[in-house]
Order: sequence, then C-alpha cells, then structure tokens
Amino acid sequence: MAVDISVQVSVLGLGEMGRALAEALVKAGHGTTVWNRTPGRADGLVAQGAHAVGTVGEAVRAGDLVIVCLLDHASVHEVLDPVVGELAGRTLINLTTTSPAQARESAEWAARAGIAYLDGGIMARPQMIGGPGASILYSGSGEVFDTYRELLDLWGTSVYFGEDAGLACLYDLALLSGMYVMFAGFLHGVAMVTPAGVTARQFAALATPFLAAMTGGFEGFAEVVDGGDYTVEGQQSLFFSQLGDLVDASSDQGIGTEVIGMVEALIQRQIEAGHGEEGFARIIESIRQPG
Repeated sequence: MAVDISVQVSVLGLGEMGRALAEALVKAGHGTTVWNRTPGRADGLVAQGAHAVGTVGEAVRAGDLVIVCLLDHASVHEVLDPVVGELAGRTLINLTTTSPAQARESAEWAARAGIAYLDGGIMARPQMIGGPGASILYSGSGEVFDTYRELLDLWGTSVYFGEDAGLACLYDLALLSGMYVMFAGFLHGVAMVTPAGVTARQFAALATPFLAAMTGGFEGFAEVVDGGDYTVEGQQSLFFSQLGDLVDASSDQGIGTEVIGMVEALIQRQIEAGHGEEGFARIIESIRQPG
C-alpha cells in the first residue's frame, strides 16, 4: 500500500534522531514542519523541502500528526504543556526515551487533554533510520498505530505491543540493558589485552564473530528461565562458571574488575544459597531479588 503523503507531519526536536526522522518523512513526500529550540538545526531539512517554524504552537497547528523526539520526559512536558489546548483533537507520537511509568503518565495526560497518543522506543542509530535493521517499538493507541502504520514503516520495522503505553519503552530499555552490558564487556576485554600490545581493532576482529555466535545461546537460556528448572541437563553449572581466574587476570593486567566482578557477584550469591550445581541461567534469581 502506498503511503498517504497528504498527512501533514510536524516534528518537534531536531537532535540527530529527530533530524533523521524528519528527513525520512521529507524524502517520502510528506509535508513536514519542523521545530527546534536551538536555531539553525533545521537548515539542512529546509533545503530538502521541510518548513521550519519558530514556535511550538506554529508547529502543532501545521500538523495532523505531531512527532516528539526530545531529550527526556521533563523536556516533553516543558515543550508541550503550554500548547496542550492546541494539541487537543490531534495525534501525538512520542519517540523520546522515557521510563515505562513516564510513558504511562504521558498517555494519561494526553487522554485528559483529548489527544490520541502513541509511545515509541527507537531501536536504531540515527544513520539507520529508513534503512535495513532499524525498528521502532510502539504501544498505546492501537487506532493511531493502525492509521499511521505505513508512515511509521518509513523509519523502520514497526512493532506494536498493545494499549499499555509503557510496554514499548519497557522493551526498549530491557534491550538496551543487554546492549550496554555487552559493550561494557567488550571494552573490558579491550582493556585486558591492550597492555600486551593488542590494539582495540585487532581485538574487535576476534570479538565480533565470537559474541555474535554466543547470542545463539539466548533461546536456550529463555527456555530454561521460562521452565523454571535450572537443573536441566546440558547447562554449565555455576560452580564451573565462577570467574575468579578472569577477575585475577584483570587485576594482573592492572585494570578495574567492576564489569566482571558484577557477574561474579551474581554467581556467588546463588552458590552461597546452595545452587552451585545448577545452571548459569540461575543468576536471574540474583537479579530478580537484589541483595
């Protein structure tokens, strides 16, 4: 189905991500109005056909659909509260990174004001928007999602999680938690080998295929966790998973042990609770019940 380019869209916030979202709309032929607190951010978009305005009110009045991509939850309210009356009867999609509780608060605020609301979590870097690998997670108004699905797909694969406005950002933050811990583990590895004269680029050449292959273990962990039986045969036991040698090697290299020490602490708590013969997935219980 062709995208309905008659929809007038306003984008509030022109950081790197906001500019990428607006650019994809302009390239698709949508009438796109843009606003940013700092002047000059819209120049490149205007050259491509966007219309820049100086106030939030002008941007809201210009759009059937208003997209917000700002710094945080507080900035969303700072920008939108003064124009809430003008937003009434319009559709608002909030792609600002917030917590689930904040997303639900925004949805309630929108409902009281007569604003159709959809919340989103962007699972992509700005350079990926409109290209392969980009996805955006949504929750909130199913009607909004269905109405604008073709437009949303301009940015990446659109995934809808239901009417609870907090679910998209819950998934978003949960996925980011895995990403950041993985990145920290990679950088810990770099720090370990650089004293031996190994460059980060050399280490990355080995780490990339290895870590990609290790993600194949997620399904196995998921099956064990969902089943609730950490004694399933074939798992590496917590006794075998202790990271003492890794911690010692890190110290010997003169680097911090916080990254590895965190995982070691999760393992040790389960061993001390009498679960040392059970599988590595058991550490989720340490995470679920913080010490």
